[in-house]
Amino acid sequence: MFNHVMLGSNDLERSRQFYDRVLAILGCTTGPSLSTTNSGHHRLFYRHEGQTLGISQPINDQPATAGNGSTVAFRCDSPEQVRAFHDTAIAHGGHSIEDPPGPRTLGPHSYFLAYVRDPDGNKLCAIHRLPNEPTAE
Repeated sequence: MFNHVMLGSNDLERSRQFYDRVLAILGCTTGPSLSTTNSGHHRLFYRHEGQTLGISQPINDQPATAGNGSTVAFRCDSPEQVRAFHDTAIAHGGHSIEDPPGPRTLGPHSYFLAYVRDPDGNKLCAIHRLPNEPTAE
């Protein structure tokens, strides 16, 4: 459904340092490619398993701001990976938000989640879907 997700940054080097470490937790071991738009603005692109995350200087020359109500969620393989994502994000300039990493139930589904904001304020979620327990009848 999606080709890529693009987030704005006011400091691409700070973002590179943050995302290099956080995305490595998810197995993204190749560093970002740098591209320059026709207008001279710079962007970082992280590619992993057919997915792309872009980090860009805003091309309208206004400050990058976090989207109110926006979240980018990263699929994790285990609760331990969710915790590692969260802890690595915090150690590299991110901020923990909402509840501490842990299980959540949303309707009939269970998840292990952590929410952080990157150094520019973009809201990120690390999510692992927990197996649904059979219901007793």
